[in-house]
Amino acid sequence: MKAILLAAGLGTRLKPLTNTIPKCLVPISGRPLLSYWLEKLANLGINEILINVHYLAEQVENYISQSPYRDKITIVKETALLGTGGTLKNNAQFWKDEEVIVIHADNFCLSDLSGLINSHNVKPAHVDMSLLLFTSNQPTQCGIVVMDADNVIHEFHEKVSNPPGNLASGALFVFSDSVYERYFKELKEHTFYDLSKDIVPNMIGKMQGWIVDDEYMDIGTPESYERAQKLI
Repeated sequence: MKAILLAAGLGTRLKPLTNTIPKCLVPISGRPLLSYWLEKLANLGINEILINVHYLAEQVENYISQSPYRDKITIVKETALLGTGGTLKNNAQFWKDEEVIVIHADNFCLSDLSGLINSHNVKPAHVDMSLLLFTSNQPTQCGIVVMDADNVIHEFHEKVSNPPGNLASGALFVFSDSVYERYFKELKEHTFYDLSKDIVPNMIGKMQGWIVDDEYMDIGTPESYERAQKLI
């Protein structure tokens, strides 16, 4: 399995902290957020990682150049943001015929994710993708899913005013090797696509949910950032 860490975002909700540091490098208990992800992926046995960069890209590149995991990492610099789906399409050669875990590097996760990988390995034959889920106390701000008894997702509601529950997408995906051919092949290159809005809805009935077994959150606001500091 390969990994893609999406790390190009501007971090606007976390200003003024992100005026001088990219969100993927904000310190959590003295360690850059990105370092937690790289360590987690190494512990899962993943040896090929692609990271896209854009905002304050030089800082991310400098950090990776000194990382003990630098030989596992390919950096892709985006001169213009392509969105999460556009990044995947433009870098298809890295992952298109492989299983790949796709992670937003500005999220914080205490789970080792072994349960997610194990769940994906025994998924039903018709399922193409596994999605990490968590219980949200702000469901209107999240993508909310509805699953059946087999954990197959049959509804996905992206940030609606009256969500049908509080089981939320963590925007952390494990793709099977069929995903590119079925969902990305016909997309245009060098075009902005949002993974959760433009691609995931096409996977309804073909993706399974896995409820995370430890803390998981978006480090998108000063409040969530402070909560992560307390947790660690």
